[in-house]
Amino acid sequence: MYIPRANEENRIPVLHELIAAEPLASLVTLTSSGLFASHIPMVLEDDGSEFGVLRGHISRANPQWKDITASVDALAIFAGHHHYISASWYPGKYEDGKEVPTWNYVVVHAYGPLKLVEDAQWLMAHLERLTDVNEAGSLAPWKVSDAPAEFIRSMLNGIIGVELPIRRLEGKWKVSQNRTEKDREGVIEGLTKLNTPESLAMKELVANRP
Repeated sequence: MYIPRANEENRIPVLHELIAAEPLASLVTLTSSGLFASHIPMVLEDDGSEFGVLRGHISRANPQWKDITASVDALAIFAGHHHYISASWYPGKYEDGKEVPTWNYVVVHAYGPLKLVEDAQWLMAHLERLTDVNEAGSLAPWKVSDAPAEFIRSMLNGIIGVELPIRRLEGKWKVSQNRTEKDREGVIEGLTKLNTPESLAMKELVANRP
């Protein structure tokens, strides 16, 4: 990923925080016919390594797992808040007109070798962990054990586990850091006036980024 110095984010806790907040990953692998992507929730686990390990699962009916180039790292993409930035929000638009729109966004790329897992015990532990993490905010959290054991076993037969030990972790926070203070103030004002959840989230990123 191309990351200008102003947009680089390399603080591991910050990168991990985005992964936890936006767990739906775009899992990209190289196959014999080209690139293949699946969109799956993944859980970041601490395995004692520098960056951690990602765990998820895909359907057995998904052909991705049957054709993976082991010599090429897989890529898991986690996208955070993003928003269109109008050129009309910059003071320069009214001074000389030399402005263009852009798009602000935050994203994390995690690279590593993809391992396939078919062990039933591993899969069960993964599903319980995945469920517990995502049900944590529920008033009545659903647990895997709420479903009949035989039913769950049959569901396990339809999935393949995936494990990605993270070898390289990249973060890009493109939130107007390269603009002047007046330009950033204009962006903040424009996003505030839109008053949508996504515009207000981006406003906070622009306002609080060093």
